[in-house]
Amino acid sequence: MSLYTDQISHLRALQGVDDEIHDIQCQIESAPAEVQKLEKGFAALDSQREWIKDKIKHLQDQQRRLNYDIKDEEARLSNSRNKLMQVQNDHEYQAVMREIEIMKRQNTTRQDELAALRDELTKQEENLAAQEQEWEAARSALETQQSGLEERLAGCRAALEELSAKRTSVGSAIEPPILKRYEFIRNRLRHPVIVPVDNGVCSGCHMMLPPQHFIELQRGTSILSCPSCQRMIFWSPSVAEEGQADTAAPEQEQEN
Repeated sequence: MSLYTDQISHLRALQGVDDEIHDIQCQIESAPAEVQKLEKGFAALDSQREWIKDKIKHLQDQQRRLNYDIKDEEARLSNSRNKLMQVQNDHEYQAVMREIEIMKRQNTTRQDELAALRDELTKQEENLAAQEQEWEAARSALETQQSGLEERLAGCRAALEELSAKRTSVGSAIEPPILKRYEFIRNRLRHPVIVPVDNGVCSGCHMMLPPQHFIELQRGTSILSCPSCQRMIFWSPSVAEEGQADTAAPEQEQEN
């Protein structure tokens, strides 16, 4: 195996470790966001639940007021009917009858209002029952996420410590100037650092390499960077072929 292929192999191994580190760091960043999203959703459900409860209370207050008004009107209507029995002339009779008719219409209107109010109250109570189920499920999910968050983060931090040690070991096999270059790119560009080139296209930025640059890459004499995204690049067929040749050489020697 040539020095070029050897260094590419070690760089890819380092990239593999960094891939794992990157995944864990994404988990660390996303875990609190998941809890915050649940908290926001729960807060919205809680607000809606309280709004329905307030509306039910308001409807119940209206119901009590209407029931009181209806009873009061019925009592007045009863008094007017009793008064009707005591009238002494037609003029008084007509006046009491008009009073009774007005009270009847008012009572009918209140009865209609009460019926509509009861329907709305039943509807809102059904809404609250459904909302309570959703609210309880969201509360349970939030509590589960909150209680498991620190445990997940602790596991991620422990994994990062192990990967950090592994990274140091893998990086020790890379030539210092190449490793320094790798770290420079890693600290300034988006993940990943080293990527293959397929059919002349960088798999990091998906841009076509200039023909001369691609020819030089195929020679496999030095580690190049993509002119577009500055990532380290390698031509995977050449690396694979050389790796196969190195594997086959000991077998041929053994046969001889």
